[in-house]
Amino acid sequence: MTINSIGFVGTGAITEAMVRGLLTEPAYASEIHVSPRSAHIAATLAEEFASVRIAGDNQTVVDRSEMVFLAIRPQVAEEVVRALSFRNGQAVISLVAATERQALLDWIGADVHLVQAIPLPFVAQRQGVTAIFPPDAAVAALFDTLGTAVQCQSRKEYDLLAAASAVMSTYFGVMESVAGWLEKSGLERAKSQAYIAPLFASLAQKANSPCNEPFSALSREFATKGGLNEQVLSDFDKQGGLAALTAALDGVLARIEGRRS
Repeated sequence: MTINSIGFVGTGAITEAMVRGLLTEPAYASEIHVSPRSAHIAATLAEEFASVRIAGDNQTVVDRSEMVFLAIRPQVAEEVVRALSFRNGQAVISLVAATERQALLDWIGADVHLVQAIPLPFVAQRQGVTAIFPPDAAVAALFDTLGTAVQCQSRKEYDLLAAASAVMSTYFGVMESVAGWLEKSGLERAKSQAYIAPLFASLAQKANSPCNEPFSALSREFATKGGLNEQVLSDFDKQGGLAALTAALDGVLARIEGRRS
């Protein structure tokens, strides 16, 4: 399936990742219109892909696109969206974080077909997973091309997955902590990183295997009774690591839902 024209209001890192994924052969779009904001990214994409067009302004992106992605920061979203005129029935996919659906519809001010999505940088390689709400066959097909789409049946499901996606920096932070400890203990930094990165990659691959084993079962499998892995998990829990992670997720969910954490 190919869409004739897709547009991006906002040309940041996620837009760049999505454009690269969409235009990987076989391309998913005949034309992609990007806004002039973040001129360097827009120019790089236009130079690399003949299908990319740099619009003169955001309204031109909307006018020339069948499907419009709002890839803008929540701090400026209302100002940017209210200034645009959308067509009734137009497909609009919001990538704006922690923003209520009704607020988006009020800002848009037209009877559009609105879907919210949380794409991650891995879509550039057509990998990873994207949560969307509400369920939508056409939008799910697009994100299935860019990896895997998870269609949420409720706003609660969508908010929960949004909160879960906030652990990405923590994941790399754990890797950095282990690599830093190895370096302080006498191992070269290059060797530390060369060991830790594939170790974590292998664990992620195991977790994503077709067997679909519960994470709790995998944890037990890798924690030999009385062994080193069991010791680290036990100490991590006793020192408040697991409780801190749960509290952090509760705080992120509260922020997403507009409550005080």
